[in-house]
Amino acid sequence: MSISIGVAAGSRVKNSKDFAVAGRHLPLPVVTATVFATWFGAEAVFGVSATFATEGLRGVVADPFGSSLCLVLAGLFFSRYLYRLNILTLGDFFRLRFGRGIEVLTTLAIVASYLGWVSAQIKALGLILNIVTGGALSEEAGMLLGTAVVLTYTTFGGMLSVAILDFVQMGVVMGGIFFIAMLVAEQTGGVAPVLESARAAGRLEFFPPPDLSEWLGFLAAWITMMLGSIPQQDVFQRITSARTAQIAIWGSVLGASIYFCFTFVPMFIAYASTLVDPQVFGGLLESDPQRLLPTLVMTHTPLLAQAVFFGAVLSAIMSCSSATLLAPSVSFAENIIRGAVPEMPDHRFLWVMRFTIVGFALLVLAFALNTNASIFKMVENAYKVTLAGAFVPLVVGALWKRATTQGAYAAIVLGIGGWLLTEFVLGEAALLPPQLAGLGMSLLGIVAGSLLPQAVRNHGEHLARPTHAHTAGRSPQLVPGHHH
Repeated sequence: MSISIGVAAGSRVKNSKDFAVAGRHLPLPVVTATVFATWFGAEAVFGVSATFATEGLRGVVADPFGSSLCLVLAGLFFSRYLYRLNILTLGDFFRLRFGRGIEVLTTLAIVASYLGWVSAQIKALGLILNIVTGGALSEEAGMLLGTAVVLTYTTFGGMLSVAILDFVQMGVVMGGIFFIAMLVAEQTGGVAPVLESARAAGRLEFFPPPDLSEWLGFLAAWITMMLGSIPQQDVFQRITSARTAQIAIWGSVLGASIYFCFTFVPMFIAYASTLVDPQVFGGLLESDPQRLLPTLVMTHTPLLAQAVFFGAVLSAIMSCSSATLLAPSVSFAENIIRGAVPEMPDHRFLWVMRFTIVGFALLVLAFALNTNASIFKMVENAYKVTLAGAFVPLVVGALWKRATTQGAYAAIVLGIGGWLLTEFVLGEAALLPPQLAGLGMSLLGIVAGSLLPQAVRNHGEHLARPTHAHTAGRSPQLVPGHHH
């Protein structure tokens, strides 16, 4: 079904704008569904539920708490400051505001952050197909198969196929997982015994003890997802695909609210497994908590429930995978390749976008096959690079008129440098978590770099101006002030 929808949507894709942002025609229900699907994938079903089962609410501060707030903040920010620009990518904003050099650096940071995020989805597809086939299909073979399916419909239909599938699959996902939760609640004697067990085990404690290092780690995890995810192309694409700025705001707020509430359902199912069969699931809790939820479904629910659950989860992960595969590919094609060949005709650029998706999919698959990190950690770590290198230039560049190109360079160099130095050189001796150190250095860099004498020419012009030399040869919808 996914492939057929992708092919059908592909027939309606006439240009790069249709492919990248669905022609900016999406109504509120579709925007809400696609914002929800931004996050509801592998990490929500397996990563977050496994982390809650082992670490409790404190362990999932990044997701869903940070990620839900990210969607709200991004919706307000993008619709208020960037929607009217009618641009395809965040890299376009950086070029208009700060020039070509900043466009390239921030785009590379954004694309790099997607490697771990999309790989987490591919790993989850491999895990599900391995469990569903009773081990007949290895996790590696499952990753190959899952990548092939997602790649096919994303390459044909772009954002339009992603949006349509998100809308269709949202109902399937929510219905399927609620159905499993009801079956599991019957086996535990209701919801109350599960909550009581979780409370007694300390799993419902949210805030850390009064210890500085504990609080810094807690805040770092929260901020990484809440702010580091804002300069992300998939979030930007989904929100700015809305028909109007008002739909963009409401779609992001509603999608984030539904996501936040619904993510507690997989958490409940995963923790309930330890009450259903303490011996088996207690062992899994220690060895491989990501298998808690799928193993419970396979061993303690009827065949119909298994089909419903795995169908729903595959829908969620494919929906999430397609958008997170599309986003970095569109960014790289628009802001790196097209920037180097600005006179390229639009019909040829559309094919460049499609070939870029194939290339990125192969890179992601190779990374997924060769990493042992957990799904939750892969997702959480993905946003450290954008928090340190792209968040400050984006937000300060939009809100502070005095921010300069020199300040943006300083923010990126000091932010990424501070993060890498703290993460890989100072290590345990660091006073701050690496991503917080990078964020602080990035903020210092843009303020100092903008206020000190300018050694770097300020290439970008302020966004309020009606024309920009930097849009020459690029698609006409990039000119600020041009409304759809």
